[in-house]
Amino acid sequence: MKNTLFPALVLFVLLGAMAIQAQPGMNGRTHVIMLGSGNPNPDPENAGPAVAVVVDDQAYIVDAGAGVVRRASAMSPRYGGQFAALAARNLTRLFLTHLHSDHTVGLADLILTPWVMGRAQPLRIVGPEGTADMVHHIHEAYEADIHYRLYGEEPANDIGWRVDAQEVDEGVVYEDSLVRVEAFRVPHGSWPTAFGYRFTTPDRVVVISGDSRPSENLERYARDADVLVHEVYYTKGLEEGRRHAWRSYHHAHHTSTHELGAIAARVRPKLLVLYHVLYWGAAEQDLLDEISTVYDGNVVVGKDKGIY
Repeated sequence: MKNTLFPALVLFVLLGAMAIQAQPGMNGRTHVIMLGSGNPNPDPENAGPAVAVVVDDQAYIVDAGAGVVRRASAMSPRYGGQFAALAARNLTRLFLTHLHSDHTVGLADLILTPWVMGRAQPLRIVGPEGTADMVHHIHEAYEADIHYRLYGEEPANDIGWRVDAQEVDEGVVYEDSLVRVEAFRVPHGSWPTAFGYRFTTPDRVVVISGDSRPSENLERYARDADVLVHEVYYTKGLEEGRRHAWRSYHHAHHTSTHELGAIAARVRPKLLVLYHVLYWGAAEQDLLDEISTVYDGNVVVGKDKGIY
């Protein structure tokens, strides 16, 4: 009788290795890393909105929600992670979708902490009108700190605290050897300028919605993306658990699960990642169930430090 145990064991190991490799974000040069999947609510499990697109050894961060530098650092080798690009001193590129506080409250942290940790180049920021003013006021607010670090006993370079802020409109807003970034306008209530971003890298197309109600413009930029990271709220939670004024607000500013499912059904991303999630009592499966009524593609609920 032949020994079938060894071949079966080999097959089991190979299948296991294939399953690990098939996980989203595990292969290739481009990784989408959720630094913050939350919203204005101070949920300790979900940091403020921030997403990193890491291509080879360079990180491109979208938005600077609360906790952005610490979440990035958690993914760096110093703290047990695998992405040297997310070490604090290596955070050098930021794209702001809009200037709401939950997307920018970590901006001072992103300007100053990496400098303290040794960043020796200015932070380059791409954002809407008002970005340069926000940076100017942060520098004013921390003038004493910056002066002390430059001229006191603590050694610090005179470059890493500086910011190159570029205010942009729709179109190609950044390009280097690793990535081409396009900004596109999205409707976010009456907020004057809100962007989503499309990243085209050597091996993937990644689209990040920012805060937006359903948008034909977003659909145009998101069509056939490898990864679409999109904000969402729980439809049943809004309709059954929120006052009329809040229902009106969220309809004008954000996107429901049913609306997002319909968007995804039209643009067909390879992977849809939910972030800036307004749960209102829902479990993750409730969100997925609502989306599945209109969309049958690959959907995951974004988790802080998740790799996609």
